[in-house]
Amino acid sequence: MFKLESQSFGLDISDLSLKIIKLEKDGEGLKLSSFGETRIPSGIIKGGEIKDIENLAKIIKKGLKQVKGKRIRTKYVISSLPEEKSFLDILQIPVMNEEEIENAVRFEAENYIPLKLDDVYFDFEKIQPISKQKKYQEILIAATPKHIVDPYFKALEQAGLRPIALEIESLAIVRSLIKKNTSTGPLLIIDFGETRTSFIIFFGKSLRFTSTIPISSQALTENISKNLKISYEKAEKLKKKEGLEGKKEIFEAIIPPLTDLAEQIKTCLKYYRSHAPKDQTLTDKRKLERILLCGGGANLKGLVGFLSSTLKVKVELSNPWINILKETVKEVPELSFEKSLAYTSALGLALRNYD
Repeated sequence: MFKLESQSFGLDISDLSLKIIKLEKDGEGLKLSSFGETRIPSGIIKGGEIKDIENLAKIIKKGLKQVKGKRIRTKYVISSLPEEKSFLDILQIPVMNEEEIENAVRFEAENYIPLKLDDVYFDFEKIQPISKQKKYQEILIAATPKHIVDPYFKALEQAGLRPIALEIESLAIVRSLIKKNTSTGPLLIIDFGETRTSFIIFFGKSLRFTSTIPISSQALTENISKNLKISYEKAEKLKKKEGLEGKKEIFEAIIPPLTDLAEQIKTCLKYYRSHAPKDQTLTDKRKLERILLCGGGANLKGLVGFLSSTLKVKVELSNPWINILKETVKEVPELSFEKSLAYTSALGLALRNYD
């Protein structure tokens, strides 16, 4: 047997891009070894579902050749699975021995996953309950349909890689953003991506709830392009330059979807309050402590202030290096803090074997 941690790398695959991160040991800590981003033409992946395995495999090969830093020689990879096609939930089962847990979890999971267990890849892990009472054991369950997962596995194999783990994106995000071995009050993580936005509620030592909506950074650009009657490329440049703090016409173009985003956040929190078990949910005494933003869209000028004032909650940009660099350091010379927010999932995937 041999450890793969020094040989594997993280690969975050989304609809329009793939991001690569490889870490390596640096004394008692870690450091960035390799990184890179490669665009994926529209249509190869749609809504998290791979439509063209062969071309995706070619793009993965191309991306590996173009990484910055050290050349990636390993074939071992930890890759992401699409959040919008996956299911995560928390089960509460009676306290029992290890042998009994798997049967109990599989029996209960059928009530939470809207597909037959034979049609999904399914996994679970024990987590520490929020309350100190020991009347039940908490289990985090995760599942993704086989018809979604299999093409990812095939594309990786065709690219000459050996997947040692495929992981739902929100689990990688949490590993990247939450300080290891700590317990937190209620947090909302917002992954504001290019084609969709994900909400992750984290509480104690585990994520508690996830949801995905189609509002995205791309939608903001499309609004600017449509309102100002300019090309998508020019609209993207204006969005980055002006954001919510610049020209009035840019503000007016992007404020409607952002207002919708704020309302969706409120809906998410309301749903969680009404559906989570009483000892997990948000109450007057157990309020949402803060909101962490990640994803490439998190860099929009004025977004933190807009969400803070609209939601009346502290909002801040997350630190995807918190489990890699010293706490006061949020970037490396090769990869700026702003750019690293788009690598949050890839960093979390690369961290998996260092847990």
